[in-house]
Amino acid sequence: MDETRQARPTSMDADDKAHGVPMDEMNPPSVKSAERTVRILEALAASQQRLTLAELQRHTGYPRSSLHALVRTLRDLKWIEADASGSAFGVGPHALLSGTAYLDKDPALPFAYEALEDLRAELGYTIHYARRDEAHVLYLASRESRDSVRIVSRVGRRLPVHLTALGQALLAALTPDEVDQVLGAPLVALTPHTITDRPALREELDAVRGRGWAYEREQGTEGVACVAAAVDYRIPATDAISCSMPAHLAEGEELERVVKAVVARTHKLAAQLRREGIR
Repeated sequence: MDETRQARPTSMDADDKAHGVPMDEMNPPSVKSAERTVRILEALAASQQRLTLAELQRHTGYPRSSLHALVRTLRDLKWIEADASGSAFGVGPHALLSGTAYLDKDPALPFAYEALEDLRAELGYTIHYARRDEAHVLYLASRESRDSVRIVSRVGRRLPVHLTALGQALLAALTPDEVDQVLGAPLVALTPHTITDRPALREELDAVRGRGWAYEREQGTEGVACVAAAVDYRIPATDAISCSMPAHLAEGEELERVVKAVVARTHKLAAQLRREGIR
């Protein structure tokens, strides 16, 4: 009973299994050890440095004995790895294999890669492709500008959905009530320009819906402005493309040029994905 949060499946659950009802419709019990394993990996992935057992315990709140056993198992299976002292842990190589498999099997990405290449060639700036993951955007692909000095790839990283043009373009595809449900917790700020006031964010999303594209200036990164548009091959849209550019260039004719290219390419990509039957 310690391993589950709910009672064992009823006879109705067994009958559903026999008739091929999908797992997510059967409301199966949550396995505590499996959930804890995932939360440990998420905590390590979100940290900028390796974490000790004590730090992991503060992040997760799990009992030290069970935490130690799970960390040892994950280390043996190479999902996490330790530093030279063996006392601090980070994500291991087998986690990368799993993440890469997600990208490799996504049917939309081969088409998105072509769109990103075309936009970078046309605009000369950094182009991103991302998907909304609850209250975050998850970066699935990027094409850096030729003169970019970025050292760490953004692919596989997440940012709060409210402070990126990508996220705002995708939030605008939802109703105001749905937006409130997605955001939940207080809005965090990464820069002094981040929108953290909910009425102000609602007003901004109304503007995005009206013009068909999102624009943020230094909300996620100081000195950088972004234009984004949703790739609406799904309803509501889950994916978006953005162009990141120096903030001082994001005005007048140059901003108009970027907006026109991003909107045209996202519309073209969405139509292509729908023709291919990708949902």
